[in-house]
Amino acid sequence: MPAITASMVAELRAKTDAPMMECKKALTEAEGEMTRAEEILRVKLGSKAGKAAARITAEGVITAAVSGTVGALVEVNCETDFVTKNDSFMAFSRSVAALAAEHAPADVAALSALPLSQDGFGPTVEDVRKGLIGKIGENMAIRRFKRYAGGGPLASYLHGTRIGVVVEYTGDEVAAKDVAMHVAAMKPKALATTDVPAELIEVERRVAAEKAAESGKPAEIVAKMVDGSVAKFLKEVSLLNQTFVKNDKQTVAQMLKEKATKVAGFTLYVVGEGIEKKVDDFAAEVAAQVAAAKAQ
Repeated sequence: MPAITASMVAELRAKTDAPMMECKKALTEAEGEMTRAEEILRVKLGSKAGKAAARITAEGVITAAVSGTVGALVEVNCETDFVTKNDSFMAFSRSVAALAAEHAPADVAALSALPLSQDGFGPTVEDVRKGLIGKIGENMAIRRFKRYAGGGPLASYLHGTRIGVVVEYTGDEVAAKDVAMHVAAMKPKALATTDVPAELIEVERRVAAEKAAESGKPAEIVAKMVDGSVAKFLKEVSLLNQTFVKNDKQTVAQMLKEKATKVAGFTLYVVGEGIEKKVDDFAAEVAAQVAAAKAQ
């Protein structure tokens, strides 16, 4: 079994807010596998584990460029929050979104090759990025983008610079903007229950099964408990089934029907989502240096 290091325990605690000893026990049981350890904590501690799972450590900004049926949502990362307030960094990020919307690049590499001049740097996006790294003194990278074109009209919403949403719709523009704000607040995983990724459902079913098994009830009751938990989960993470943030008496689907509006799809970006910052284990580093000195 792999050794459970202090940095692994610290990483799991940062993700889950669970006590240190519980994190160590979970990692030991999971044989060091981080995702499995998170599941074990969810079973043992319920909703307390995972409250911090959405806490994002990487820095950067989300920008959007939308006009009619054409638009793009972009994430540009940097090392510290300080740089996200830098005028040159923000100008670069907005330009990248505009270029992504206008030119339909196939990927980040193609986007980086598009023409751009800023702050005396150029002639491409990549050249400007490298120039700003030298000027600002901090690394930065275009992480991802989503472009829309040729479909329905688009509504966008930016919550500060850390959360961005684009919604493709037909119908009422105000209703679509309200949906974009709702997505930013409630962070659905999919448009409808049928669109929720299978891997998310499998994890939820596995956690629900382990929780239900602890009840000691007959197998047929346990099976119903698991199905009920999964059904509840699907409603909670699918946009159309969520309770509308502006009116808790109706779902998003009911609000859209009332406004004669349909949502074809949406994109939600949260800065740094899924990125792990390096966790420095200072004590372990010092111990390693002492051991190395003794060995000389």
